[in-house]
Formats: sequence, structure tokens, C-alpha cells
Amino acid sequence: MITVEQALEIILSEINVMGQERVAIPFSLHRVLAEDVVSGRDNPLWDNSAMDGYAVIAEDTKGASRDNPVTFTVTEDLPAGYVARNSLKRGEAIRIMTGAPMPDSADAVIMVEDTEKLQGQGVKIFKEAIAGDNIRKAGEDFKKGNTLLKRGSVIRPIEIGIMAAIGKSFVNVYQKPKVAVLATGDELVEIDEPLEKGKIANSNSYIISAQIKECGAEPLQMRIARDRKDDLIEKLKYASAADCIVSSGGVSVGDFDLVKDMLKEMGTEMRFWKVAMKPGKPLAFGVIGGKPTFGLPGNPISSLVVFEQFVRPALLKMMGRKAVLRRIVSAVLMEDIKKKPDRTHFVRGVLTTKGDKYYAEPLEGQGSGMLCSFVSANCLIILPKEETQFKKGDRVKAQLIDNSFLYQ
Repeated sequence: MITVEQALEIILSEINVMGQERVAIPFSLHRVLAEDVVSGRDNPLWDNSAMDGYAVIAEDTKGASRDNPVTFTVTEDLPAGYVARNSLKRGEAIRIMTGAPMPDSADAVIMVEDTEKLQGQGVKIFKEAIAGDNIRKAGEDFKKGNTLLKRGSVIRPIEIGIMAAIGKSFVNVYQKPKVAVLATGDELVEIDEPLEKGKIANSNSYIISAQIKECGAEPLQMRIARDRKDDLIEKLKYASAADCIVSSGGVSVGDFDLVKDMLKEMGTEMRFWKVAMKPGKPLAFGVIGGKPTFGLPGNPISSLVVFEQFVRPALLKMMGRKAVLRRIVSAVLMEDIKKKPDRTHFVRGVLTTKGDKYYAEPLEGQGSGMLCSFVSANCLIILPKEETQFKKGDRVKAQLIDNSFLYQ
């Protein structure tokens, strides 16, 4: 058996980044940029007011204070989206809204809080201004020709906003892989079928498809493949039209565990089929027609954990991501744990914070078929292969599998 680290290195070495496609920016969220984004204009294009207030010539406010206000004649109101009709003259002010272009001759804005509107066309100003006060200068955010976003960046709402600000309505991103999801086994039934004795509802396909969607890829959920050579080959041939294949079940050592043998028969170049980890030892990985192919264990929790460690990083790399691994933090263990020195263990746990420290508490019910204990988990406590005993208070690694602990 190879180690978790060796398995991940082998898998990622076989993964290539997908091609590119052009999408409208509203549909680019969480995609990866396949181009640098360069600005074709300054932002802002012109000097504008950073506040609601009065545009003035700063020199006219010299000496202004609460005890010694200076009175100005207000010549017009200037909302955002409009341009002043006239230049300012000495002793004049223009009532201006946030974002409106600065009038000619004006070089400062007095906040409305530092003024008092008078009857008619007058305003008292209680604060001395310095040229440039409360003005957003043309090009202060970015200038024409600046590279604003780098190829390989993940697109978040702010990146969409930046592209909108420069008038870029379409952008080149890396394609999303289509992932065939295939559950195998005579014991499986579809979730809306009667559950007779000896049968199991096909939850794996739904868990895996959801994990694929969470990565940003597109799952293609297939019908159950039965434990027959002809049915497995037929389903695998259909699956090979996708960019990646993920099957569950049929990769152990039982008489009916045929998937890895069928993959070999179809010309798949197998890289390995056992990893020293718990849960999830029976993992097959190979390449069929240049497409990564994963054979996950049939137990749902084993399948889920294996996906997190290996399939998820592979899919993220295919989509152009540079950071493909879940975040791992150092945490204080809250209970004693014992294990055998044969495999790396991934223990479902709850991660909490207190001050600047993380605390990891193992959950009850660590069996590979026990789904409910994973509902409360927000981390996997990683226990190294060689070590056997872990005491309360020891430092352990905890892999974050969601961000729920941030919202406690």
C-alpha cells in the first residue's frame, strides 16, 4: 500500500488543466481566470466628490470655524450623474452629491455635517478646507493599462465588480470538467425504489455529485451498474465520454468487486488501488484515454473522505486552481484517541476556536457506514500513520471541510 501523500502526488501528476471558454461575467463566479484582465480606462475617469456636501474653492474657507462661519452663495445642486452648468467663482459653492464630477475651479468638498443651509441661496461653512479634501482623484483606483487581475485568479464578487467597472462583459475562464458518477453493486437500489431486505439505497451517487458541484465541476449521474461484466463495461464506456470518471464500490477484494478489473480490461493504466488510510483503503486510480478515473470505496463515509483527499484536489486542478487542498490547522485534541500503526486516520470532528487557538473534538460513531456523525463534523482530525496514541491536550492537524466554525 502507498501512503496518502504518495497517492496525492501520483494523482496530481496525472492531472492536466482543462481548456478555455468565454463566459459572460455574471456566470464567471468561482471560475478561474484564463487571461490577465487589463484596464482600458482610468478609474475614476474624472475627479468626483467622495461625500455629500458643498464643492468650494478651498482658499475661500480660510479661517472658517464654528465660531467664525463663512457664508457662500449656492449656485446650483449637482446630483451624481450630472455635470455642473458653470464654473465656480470666488465666494460661491455648489451643493454636490457623492460621485458627482467636481465642478471646474472647485478644489475641495465640505461635508454637509460641517455646514448649515440658509434660507434662499446661502450656506454657512464651519470648517476650513484644504485643497483635495473629500475628492476622489481621476485614476486613483487604477489607470489605463494596469493589470488588475492575474490569470489563475479565482473570480469572486469583487473580481466581477472590477470587470464590470472597466466594461468587460465577457471573460476567458478555464472549463469545468464533466464528471461521470457511477455507483456499482447488486445491493443498490435507486432512492425512490422499495428497500427490500438486503438492499441499500444509492446514497453514494448523490453525495459524490454534491461534492462535485461544490468543487464547481459538473456531475453526470449515471444509473447503477450491476455486478456483471457486461453491465460494468457498458456503463464505463458511456462514462468515458466525460472528462473524469468517479465510481463507487467494486474496488475491494471480494469476488464481485469487478470494477478495477474492468478498468484494466478497457485499457485503463492503473496507478494504484490501495492507500494506507482509514477510512478509504480500497481506492483505485488510473487513466483511461487520458482521463483520470477514480474507483472509490462503497461505504459512503469512506467514499466521502477519499473524495475530499484526492478527487476534489484533482478536479480543482483541472479547473485551473492553484490552491487545491483544504486548509489544515493545528488544533488541541479534546479527547484521547488510540489507533493501530498501519494507516493514516481521518477522524470526524468538531473544530472550535477560543482566542487564537483551535480545539478539535472527535465525534462518536466513526464507522464507515455511519452517515449521521458526519452531519455535525466540520473537520477531519488527521492522525499520522506511524503513531498510535494521542492524548487529550496533544497538538493534532485538523482539516477544515466546511466553514461552519467561523459562524459560531
